[in-house]
Parts: sequence; C-alpha cells; structure tokens
Amino acid sequence: MIRSFRSKSLKRLWTKGDASAIRPDWLNKVTALLTALDQAGRPKELEDVGGFHALKGNQAGRFAITVSRNWRLTFGWEDEDAVDVDLEDYHGS
Repeated sequence: MIRSFRSKSLKRLWTKGDASAIRPDWLNKVTALLTALDQAGRPKELEDVGGFHALKGNQAGRFAITVSRNWRLTFGWEDEDAVDVDLEDYHGS
C-alpha cells in the first residue's frame, strides 16, 4: 500500500484524481505504476515492472521505476508499504 508521498502532484493524482500537474503523455503509465505500487506487499513484487531497480549511493534503500527517459517514480519501503513516493529526474536534465 502507498503510505506517503513526497510529490504533491502524485498525491493529488492518487487521492483526488487531480491529474493537472502530471504530463498528459505520462498519465496512463504513472497511474498504472501507482496502482502496482499500491498493490505490492514488498519491492520484490515489482521486479517485472519495466525499469524497476534499487538505488545506490545517497539514495540507497530507495527504489525506482522508469516513467520516461530520465524520469523515475522513486520510493522507499517500510514494512508492507511504499513511502515517500516521488516523481523525479534524478539523473538531471
């Protein structure tokens, strides 16, 4: 289950259906990824989702799933919940 968000735009999309801050060409993919994340009970259940990987370095303990080019859905994991879910370009532009 998704417990918390870092991204206000993702939180609005997930809790209120407000997609105004999400790129229209990413909307279906982001929604599907959030649904998969919400249904997963642990990160291992997301291994078949395209671009899923554990992060390293200063982001160790977090995970990422590719949305588009450099943009990733990133999140941590506590117990059976995804936490601090974000949408970020963590490689820079």
